[in-house]
Amino acid sequence: MAGACRFWIGVASRDHVDLGVKGHFVQLNHGQQAAVRRLKAGDGVIMYSPRTAYPDGERLQAFTAIGTVVTGDVYQVEVTPAFKPHRVDCHFAPSKETPIKPLVEQLSFIKNKSHWGAAFRFGHVEVPASDFALIAERMELRVAETSSLSPK
Repeated sequence: MAGACRFWIGVASRDHVDLGVKGHFVQLNHGQQAAVRRLKAGDGVIMYSPRTAYPDGERLQAFTAIGTVVTGDVYQVEVTPAFKPHRVDCHFAPSKETPIKPLVEQLSFIKNKSHWGAAFRFGHVEVPASDFALIAERMELRVAETSSLSPK
């Protein structure tokens, strides 16, 4: 894995992120396979929640979870007969929910600072290690507990 891990931000409402944290999985873009296939073992993932609940929860605009992809093996589950999302296993670390607005000016992956929400329009985005490290620091990630999340 030396040097090969990548860093991602996934987008989901906090209630959906909470399900993933409790179930130890990441699901992106309403369960589409293509999105989670990009995640590989050892990759860091931060979840950003624009709202507290899907689809009409209160505005939140915060980073709500941080973790490491376990194997990168994609699997499908049946939530209902009509909804069978794709997921990857993820180990989430203890962290603090962190508002995005105080970080917008410092995050290099956000090119247009006045329309910063556009960076999240595709449901997931790869980010530089430096941006991941800044967010992790603000989330008060306990790196000693999950050293694989620390960008080298």
